[in-house]
Amino acid sequence: MIEFHFKSEFQLENIAQHSDWVSRIINSEDFVVGQVDYIFCSDEDLLKINVEYLNHDTLTDIITFDYSDGTTISGDVFISTDRVMENAVTFNVDFGEELLRVMSHGVLHLMGYGDKSEKEASLMRKKEEEKIKMFHVEQ
Repeated sequence: MIEFHFKSEFQLENIAQHSDWVSRIINSEDFVVGQVDYIFCSDEDLLKINVEYLNHDTLTDIITFDYSDGTTISGDVFISTDRVMENAVTFNVDFGEELLRVMSHGVLHLMGYGDKSEKEASLMRKKEEEKIKMFHVEQ
């Protein structure tokens, strides 16, 4: 089950479409949907999590906690909508597209894709683009 939680003013439009899209991402990589929770929050909220759980005193757009079991994908995906908005401006892209990139990034992490090395990051970007295109395809 894909669920969305809001700890800030932000509200996701068309929750059913986003839920269906995340499920299709997971299925497209031959995984099964378990329990995936997206938590949309502020920079301040995500910074607290980053410091407490990862010992990083920096702002970030996403933190993913993986509870997957084999091919069943489960986890908590925390997203700072403040950071997504700033990144959209920085990279001169639409907020909605940047949000899709970050949302796909989180679920790709749950499926084992990394981004620490240059090679991993390159594959992650390719996969993000592929999955964003899936959002715009009606099922």
